[in-house]
Amino acid sequence: MRNLTGLERRLDDRARRLLRRAPRRGPRAVLVEIAVFFVKQAWACAFGALMLAVIVAARLWYPDSVPLARNDALTIAAVLIQIGMVAGGLETRRELWVVLIFHVTGTVMEVFKTDVGSWSYDPAGVLRIAGVPLFSGFMYAAVGSYLVRVYRLFDIRFTRYPPVWATVLLAVAVYANFFLHHVWWDARWVLLLGVVALWAPAVMHARVWRSRLRLPVVAAFAGVAAVIYLAENIATWAGAWLYPNQADGWEPVAPSKLSSWLLLMIISVVLVTLVFPPRPPRTVVARRDGTMEA
Repeated sequence: MRNLTGLERRLDDRARRLLRRAPRRGPRAVLVEIAVFFVKQAWACAFGALMLAVIVAARLWYPDSVPLARNDALTIAAVLIQIGMVAGGLETRRELWVVLIFHVTGTVMEVFKTDVGSWSYDPAGVLRIAGVPLFSGFMYAAVGSYLVRVYRLFDIRFTRYPPVWATVLLAVAVYANFFLHHVWWDARWVLLLGVVALWAPAVMHARVWRSRLRLPVVAAFAGVAAVIYLAENIATWAGAWLYPNQADGWEPVAPSKLSSWLLLMIISVVLVTLVFPPRPPRTVVARRDGTMEA
């Protein structure tokens, strides 16, 4: 597998030695592919999973008597996680640029959205911008981190990917709509139709172990948005932020937020493709261990 960090290459070599004798056909072979798929997904989710774990742990065990506000502690933890991701070889510096850009775009939107009352944060703490705790940007960065890592770990390639310039225009329109719909018409359903129109013909090719998955890109988008929505429910339960309807007691996030997360994810997808341009599928040959490689 190419484009791995040093740590990931060592882990990949160990995994190949471990899986070399795995059967190539039958139920056990299928179970191996499923196991590898979920291990890679977990590895790609490392940043987001650690952030969510810290948020939940702060809700359950962070003492109120500590002088350091919980939001400030979450910001410090997020910075340490990001440093650890790069220093530990879990994330390349090239990928870090995507994560940082998404962090900034997310923070700008957070400042606006909290100002108009879309959601709110605990006011305690000093590590904040215009009332928005700095850890909030890391939650957006977690989405970007997942996308750049899954792109690399699964050697993702595409057939019939839309022109990048068209996806950039749509992403700009999506980002603008998050602001403009408060003073103008909400164009989210038109933008969602645009997403379907652009990406419906596209197919994603992802290498697991010996097999390559083929999945409609729009279906992959929907799946990731659903996972983010689930994580959002956990984070709001833990008090990371609250929507107006949760002020008097937590309740599940409105399902309509699924569309918001799908559109927000489009911005991250486009940012990733600007750093890692979409590639066509390889012409593959069989390796000795049974995996397929160019």
